[in-house]
Amino acid sequence: MNTIDLRSDTVTHPTPAMREAMAKAPVGDDVYGEDPTVNRLQEMAAEMLGKEAGLFVPSGTMGNLAAILAHCGRGDEVIVGTRSHTFLHEAGGLSVLGGVHSCQLPNQVDGTLALEDIESAIRADDPHEPITRLICIENTQNACGGLCLTPAYTRQVCDFAHARGLAVHLDGARVFNAAVAQGVAAKDLAASVDSVTFCLSKGLCAPVGSVLCGSKAFIAKAHRLRKMLGGGMRQAGILAAAGIVALETMVGRLAEDHTRAKKLAAGLKRFPGLALEAGTPATNMVFFSLLPEVKASTESVVEKMRDYGVFIDAAGKRRIRLVTHYWIDDAGVKQAIAAFHKVLAG
Repeated sequence: MNTIDLRSDTVTHPTPAMREAMAKAPVGDDVYGEDPTVNRLQEMAAEMLGKEAGLFVPSGTMGNLAAILAHCGRGDEVIVGTRSHTFLHEAGGLSVLGGVHSCQLPNQVDGTLALEDIESAIRADDPHEPITRLICIENTQNACGGLCLTPAYTRQVCDFAHARGLAVHLDGARVFNAAVAQGVAAKDLAASVDSVTFCLSKGLCAPVGSVLCGSKAFIAKAHRLRKMLGGGMRQAGILAAAGIVALETMVGRLAEDHTRAKKLAAGLKRFPGLALEAGTPATNMVFFSLLPEVKASTESVVEKMRDYGVFIDAAGKRRIRLVTHYWIDDAGVKQAIAAFHKVLAG
């Protein structure tokens, strides 16, 4: 029985081409800035995101944290969404390690932050209050269903922020999914932001790493913070080589993951005990809820699906997220749909 792992696109393994590139990568000491493969990856990433410079970091969490610390001082405030990855899933690092206060605003149903909410949240010049420095947005917006923020919305937020002396950071962990889904270049989605991270180790299939991009001055500051956070790696070109292959070969094929997510959603629509969320899938994520007529608990459904070789995860009390990726083919989609049929019928 084949194992179909739909828990996340973080479960992807490097492709054979990546493994070959990793084995042959020229390397140096990246802490000294002497790893040619890391330097090439950073230059490629910056060009693709339309920024002056890039910084290879071990994870998106570190990339986001380094960005926030580069933009904010201790006691400053960052505006984030209540359903943002930075707020929900990064262990409170911006507060614990950075002393940065967060102001959490509700994400709208389309994943955005309402401009009027942002405006209301900006602090007055009052010594009793922290200083608002930064707005963080996320694209794709994971917890809101993998929805895409548009270039127009991002530009609107940035124009609004810059007019008030604020910076904008884009958590673009899956920004290439957002770009492919909208038929635009990734740099169009990041053109107006001050900094952006993206993950190599999700749909792009590299085994490790993210890249933080921004101006040369910003990246110089983030480079020091990466060292402080323990992210200074040595012969990291072995990892960066897979990232180069990812950028060269994996971006264009993300549309296949989106197509398979649509096929998966279409198959699940046949089951009366499931309610697909509006707009799902926008990219490579399918979100649905178990209706009351499904008496089994979410945990039980997750466990029983494993009996049929399909790994899934709960995204809430009665909510499930399925994520397609390079290692899920059409046969895997069919196997998953068949497994749901058996589990829900039982």
